[in-house]
Amino acid sequence: MDPSRVNNKWPFAREGLPFVLMAVLLVILFSVLGITVLTAFSAFLVIFVLFFFRDPHRTCSCASNAILTPADGRIVKVQRLAGKENPLGEPAVLISVFMSLFNVHVNRIPIAGIIEGIHYHPGKFFSANLDKASEQNERNSITLETVDAKRIIVTQVAGLVARRIVCWAKQGDQVQTGQRFGLIRFGSRLDIFLPQDSQILAQNGQRVKAGQTIIGYLS
Repeated sequence: MDPSRVNNKWPFAREGLPFVLMAVLLVILFSVLGITVLTAFSAFLVIFVLFFFRDPHRTCSCASNAILTPADGRIVKVQRLAGKENPLGEPAVLISVFMSLFNVHVNRIPIAGIIEGIHYHPGKFFSANLDKASEQNERNSITLETVDAKRIIVTQVAGLVARRIVCWAKQGDQVQTGQRFGLIRFGSRLDIFLPQDSQILAQNGQRVKAGQTIIGYLS
């Protein structure tokens, strides 16, 4: 994984830089043309883009078996699944986090381990807060093997507006709890599949922060 992405020192994710530059150019253009309304609107766009792609520094002093939420947002589902109903292929717990336009969109590793595999699935673009989004939308699944050989899967799901899933992780990468691994542009969802014997703390409707909020513990 690119160290400059993992240890980003900028106040915002670099993927937002082209959008910031375009908005700044619009401010300059409309200012030179003397179009006050459009200048003000373009200035608002600059502020919004910087806000959307913000990437705050975060740390969490937690137990080695603690599972952190991979995304900011609101938990919209905590559900126990049979083996045939999920990509782990065995009974598991699904926790889904919905990210609105106002949440930080940088995604983080929930627990230390090795990236066993990454699978991209093309699909549709239903609203990410709908259940069918997890199965039918464009998504990117990361299978992580923990230090004690437990497997979990984190899936980035594109939404109605989000049309760009970014993943910096690669198969074979050794990753740490809370480490940045990607983002999704403009509203989306993350699903995390955990072993069925995990101790689950996450609750429906709970507000969470990536790299800080503990959603459970591996047994």
